[in-house]
Amino acid sequence: MDSRTQEDFLAGQILLIDKPLGWSSFQAVNKLKWVIRSKFKLKKFKIGHAGTLDPLATGLLIICCGKFTKKIPELQGQAKEYTGTITLGATTPSYDLETEVDQTYPTEHITETLLKETLTQFIGDIEQRPPVFSALKKDGKRLYEYAREGKEVEIKTRNVNVSAFEITEMKLPNVKFRIVCSKGTYIRSLAHDLGQALQSGGHLSELRRTKIGDYNVNKAIAPNIFAENLLGKTSES
Repeated sequence: MDSRTQEDFLAGQILLIDKPLGWSSFQAVNKLKWVIRSKFKLKKFKIGHAGTLDPLATGLLIICCGKFTKKIPELQGQAKEYTGTITLGATTPSYDLETEVDQTYPTEHITETLLKETLTQFIGDIEQRPPVFSALKKDGKRLYEYAREGKEVEIKTRNVNVSAFEITEMKLPNVKFRIVCSKGTYIRSLAHDLGQALQSGGHLSELRRTKIGDYNVNKAIAPNIFAENLLGKTSES
């Protein structure tokens, strides 16, 4: 049972949520907003997240409410840690499983040594081109909207920092990894670019955000569990 009061939430809280697979970050925020407003009969309530996770990703979503929404820009700027799986030998237009495989490539030449040597290209300050299937805006329109219409647009590269990129398991075509990176890094783009650098292809097949700064997903709870704890009853998604 969550014993926090209306005053606690209005004064400001940092809520650590473990976003489920298939949920958008917007859905998670809306769930918590509905629960808190319902519990305390609030007409208005400030709430927002400190960094989006794609629906196909799981893991840590920091949600700030009340006066702590002012902390969002500071939290967004902190380093993030991810774990997941890159599938080599195939590409998709979205660089992940949102779209179907469009091309396949050989992987027989990829060894653990080659993989580790190639990874060094992606550590430190690097230039990265965001995926065309992303929520970034160009001329007032989301990039994924252009992509779904089949329109090609020029996407500028951006500078990001990858402080760690480790392979934790290699069972081709799947490679498990751990990455620590700066704000604005697209793990999907790293997966795609790694595949190219290996003279093959690659796409992101699994992603979990494990840390944002000092905040760890081990301390996070699912949105429905938050709802149950605050309302004191079972809550449907």
